[in-house]
Amino acid sequence: MNEAIPLCLPSVGVAEEAAVANALRSGWVAPAGPQVDAFEAELGALTERPAVVSVSSGTAALHLACLAAGIRAGDEVAVATLTFAATANVLSYIGAVPVFIDSDESGLMSPELLRLALSERAASGRPLKAVVPVDVYGRPVDHSAIAEAARDFGAVVVSDAAESLGAQLDGHPAGSFGKFAAVSFNGNKIVTTSSGGAVLCPSQDAADRVRYLATQARQPVPHYEHTEVGFNYRLSNILAALGSAQLSRLPEILSAKRTIYFAYREMASRLEGMRMLDPAEGNCWMSVLILDTPGATAAIGDDLATQGIETRPVFKPMHLQPVHAGCDLSYITGNAEALFNRGIVLPSSTDMRAEQLERVIDAVASVKTARSHV
Repeated sequence: MNEAIPLCLPSVGVAEEAAVANALRSGWVAPAGPQVDAFEAELGALTERPAVVSVSSGTAALHLACLAAGIRAGDEVAVATLTFAATANVLSYIGAVPVFIDSDESGLMSPELLRLALSERAASGRPLKAVVPVDVYGRPVDHSAIAEAARDFGAVVVSDAAESLGAQLDGHPAGSFGKFAAVSFNGNKIVTTSSGGAVLCPSQDAADRVRYLATQARQPVPHYEHTEVGFNYRLSNILAALGSAQLSRLPEILSAKRTIYFAYREMASRLEGMRMLDPAEGNCWMSVLILDTPGATAAIGDDLATQGIETRPVFKPMHLQPVHAGCDLSYITGNAEALFNRGIVLPSSTDMRAEQLERVIDAVASVKTARSHV
C-alpha cells in the first residue's frame, strides 16, 4: 500500500527537542518563566509590535484581542465570511453579532463590500463597532484599504493573522496590522507551540490589560481578589521554548512552503481547468488548488484519498454554516461560496519529501486526466 501523505504536519527536530529539554531542566514548568518572556520578545520583533502576550490558543488570542479592543455584548462586527469557525465564535463568546463580509476574487475580505457595510450601517444609525479581517491561508488581506474604511467610520480593526506569520505586505510583516492582531501556533500552523497563540498589542498598557484578562483577572493583592471575569489562557513556559526554537527556523520553514507551492503551480499550469490560489505576499502556509468545474473537488478529494493522499475543501463560509442560519446576507456576493465549491487544499507539510510531492503531483494529474475522459 502507498505511504499516507498527510495534509499538514508540524516540522520539529533537534532544535525543538533541545529547547524543550532546557526548559524542563530549568524548573520553569508553570505558565510563566524566562522562555515565555523570550518568546514574546521575539514575536514582537518579528511583527513590529511593542508588546506581545502569548496564550493557550489562537482562539484565546482572538477572544482577548476583541475584548481589549472594546467589543462588547450587542455590538455588531464586520467579519470575513471565508474563515475558520473560531473567527466568528469569539464574537459569540462576547455576545457580539457578526456581520459577514464576502470575499473579492482572491478569497480575501473585499474592501469595497466592507466600505459599503460600514457606510450603510452608519447611515441607518447602527454603526459597526469593529472589523475582523482574516489573512486566509497565510495571505494578507488588503490591510491598507480596510484600515482606511474602518477609520472613516470609526471602527476598530482586530486582525485575524492566525495563519499568516512570516508573510509580508507592502514591506510590513503580517501581524503588524490592526489595533490588535491574533496569531495561532496550533500544530498545523507555520510555527507551532503544539497548541498556543499570541495577542499582538499596540502598547505595553494594552498588553498589561490582555495579560490581566488571560490570568483570571486577578487583582494585584496578596489574596485572590477579582472585580471582573477573567480567563485561564496562559501559555506554558515549556511550550514557549518550543515556539522560540520554531521561530529560529522560520526562514527555513517559509522556504520549504514556497517550494511546495511553486511545484504545485507549475503542475496546474500544465493541466487544463486548474489553477493555484494566488499566494500574494503570503507565507504559502497551505497550497490551494482551484478547479474550473464547481463541485468537482469532492470527487477529486475522494480519488486522492484512495491513494493515501489527504486533502481538504476550502473553508465553508460562515454565512453557510447552520450555526449562523438567519444571519445578515446583505454583503454576500457568492465569491466565498464559489471558492468553497471549487477549492481543494493539497498536502503542504514543511517536511514533505521530494518523492512525496511528486506523488501528489502525479496523482492530481492522473485524476484530472481520467476524469476529463469520463
